[in-house]
Amino acid sequence: MNAVIRSTGLWTPDETVSNEELVECFNAYVEKFNADNAVAIERGSVEPLNPSSTAFIEKASGIKSRYTIDKAGVLDVDRMRPRIAPRPDDEICLMAEAGVAAAREALEAAGRDASDVDAVICSATSMQRTYPCIAIEIQQALGIEGFGYDMSVACSSGTFGMISAINMIKTGMARSVLVVTPEITTPQLNFRDRDSHFIFGDVAVAVLIEAEDMAGDGGWDVMTTRMMTKFSNNIRSNFGFLNASEDPEPEFEDRYFVQEGRKVFKEVCPMVIEMILGDLAKQDLTAADMKRLWLHQANINMNQMIARKVFDRDFEPHEAPVVLDEFANIAGAGSLVAFHRHNDDFQPGEKGLICSFGAGYSAGSIYLQKR
Repeated sequence: MNAVIRSTGLWTPDETVSNEELVECFNAYVEKFNADNAVAIERGSVEPLNPSSTAFIEKASGIKSRYTIDKAGVLDVDRMRPRIAPRPDDEICLMAEAGVAAAREALEAAGRDASDVDAVICSATSMQRTYPCIAIEIQQALGIEGFGYDMSVACSSGTFGMISAINMIKTGMARSVLVVTPEITTPQLNFRDRDSHFIFGDVAVAVLIEAEDMAGDGGWDVMTTRMMTKFSNNIRSNFGFLNASEDPEPEFEDRYFVQEGRKVFKEVCPMVIEMILGDLAKQDLTAADMKRLWLHQANINMNQMIARKVFDRDFEPHEAPVVLDEFANIAGAGSLVAFHRHNDDFQPGEKGLICSFGAGYSAGSIYLQKR
């Protein structure tokens, strides 16, 4: 049984942080740090920190703003991380709450309710807790029978989750699957690091995937899919439950996301370009057959290079739409949010590609045709 991408849903926090606000806070921290360490800096035992700028951020990434679960905490120069109130165990967790909101929008868009869904996959860069699964909590909150599970493949979490759902439908394990990608990523970010303090934003996206005989005339036929991984340390987070048992216990800052940005750019772009062009050739297609590429939203320069090489020409903005200027890097949700925002103009028979890439390294592709 073939699978159909039936609908999508999106949740965003109420608050946003602009580059200007972020830079003002970061530079205040830099000024305070350099003043507090003036003697050591003069002695040469401590390196002074350099200020950031909006021009630097936009040139390096294309990011202009980001949604956040707690603006006040992020912009508090004495804290510089979101402030999250603990919730009792009998109250829905933050990550599940965001996922439920996106999932409800996806169900409403398709005219479905909980009784129509067989399974929930929660696939995201990291989970708020180890267990019970966030997916099972989302399943319970929505009133869905069946089963749910969590998975994580860094910035390919959204596409890998969708491909897992597609394969479930193809094998008959399920007829309708909700893939939910709640990316609460600002707590993973070191807002005191000039090279990365602007990268992440918070969001949740959901995709409803159905068997073709259930989907009716709407949605998108899945043509083919691919998953690929290749080990690299160039994007890494060492945060986990074993940290508390390490002796000596690591510094708090050592648990944040870190990356070697230039190495990532040089290694990931060729990998993704080769993958896309090879997949197109296997389907007897060319880039000219693709109306749109919905690419992972990490860095505008990476996306421009990949799209230019795939199309083999200068491309129009609508052919590889950008949402990272508004959302920043939203990890595994990036390509799915781009798809959610930019697919209304497709006519039956037109084709597009959802493609993710990131830490791992990992890359996932889903080729679609409008029904």
